[in-house]
Amino acid sequence: MEDKLHDFFSENDFDFHEPKLGHEKRFEKRLNKPAQNHKKPTWKWLSIAASVVLVFGFWMGNNYQKQQLDLADVSQKMEEVQNYFVSTIHQELKTIEKNRNLETESVIEEALEQLEELEDDYKSFMTELNNSSNSKLIINAMIKNYQKRLEILENVLNRIEQIKNTKTLNNEIYL
Repeated sequence: MEDKLHDFFSENDFDFHEPKLGHEKRFEKRLNKPAQNHKKPTWKWLSIAASVVLVFGFWMGNNYQKQQLDLADVSQKMEEVQNYFVSTIHQELKTIEKNRNLETESVIEEALEQLEELEDDYKSFMTELNNSSNSKLIINAMIKNYQKRLEILENVLNRIEQIKNTKTLNNEIYL
């Protein structure tokens, strides 16, 4: 133990010199000196500005969304139609996601790509609905868009069932 301490002190270069004259007085002078107010930059103004920008952004986004007409904005009946299609599509998507596995992955991905294309078409229909006076044709196109989506989802569910049945049949053959 003594050797380790001796080695430690001999290997390290420690300052063993006495402090310069007047060191204690200078140290006491610094201690007794009133503390200087070091003002840290206040970020309060920056947080207020950020809040204002966020509120303005939300307000602008909300106004922009209100300016876009949707199928539900046309009439009460169209709102019911849209709600029916949207809820049915969401339910079908949940069912498809529950059945997602390695065998069904490619079928599901292909269908999701088709749904994305139909969603893009629907967005363009919404823009046309806002800009056009011939709204009946556009409304019919929007409804057909929803019908195509449901048709695609139903086809995917049928294909998933076929894959399951084929898998079950193959398992029975191997047994």
